[in-house]
Amino acid sequence: MLIATILSQRTRDDNTRKASDNLFHKYPTIEAIAEADVDDVCELVRPAGFPKQKGKAIVECCRILRDEYDGKVPSDTDEMMKLPMVGRKTAACVRSYAMDIPSVCVDTHVHRISNLMGLVDTKDPVDTEFRLMEITPEERWSDINRYLVRHGQVVCLPNHPHCERCRISGYCRFGKKKCKV
Repeated sequence: MLIATILSQRTRDDNTRKASDNLFHKYPTIEAIAEADVDDVCELVRPAGFPKQKGKAIVECCRILRDEYDGKVPSDTDEMMKLPMVGRKTAACVRSYAMDIPSVCVDTHVHRISNLMGLVDTKDPVDTEFRLMEITPEERWSDINRYLVRHGQVVCLPNHPHCERCRISGYCRFGKKKCKV
């Protein structure tokens, strides 16, 4: 999950899947990736974009996990963020989806939609994460990403929102002003 989440940064889901399938077909374990040739990994992850950065980071990440964490991904956010290309969103996604630890994963959709709906009034995703944690019961933190990302991918598209089929447009700053739904 950690490697797939790194691959998902700044790319589409189908590209992430292709790159993940390529990589894990040839190198199915942390140990295998840690020993892999960086250039080979770069080519395998090319469909996800930024192959040099992601390939190098993934190999280094797996080496660190093998050498410093006994091959296990740390569950602590700050520890996980010590790994290459792992920021708050990646750490939260891994904690939530792979470790079943309640976490608020704030990506572009969650940040944008939670601001449009007036749930938060924030300028940056980290502030959004902490505000959402304050106003949402902990047992629902992991649901936030799942629901708002899907809504942002299907209904509330960044450049072409479908307010006419949005069930929450009455709560949305954009929907109230622009779409008159």
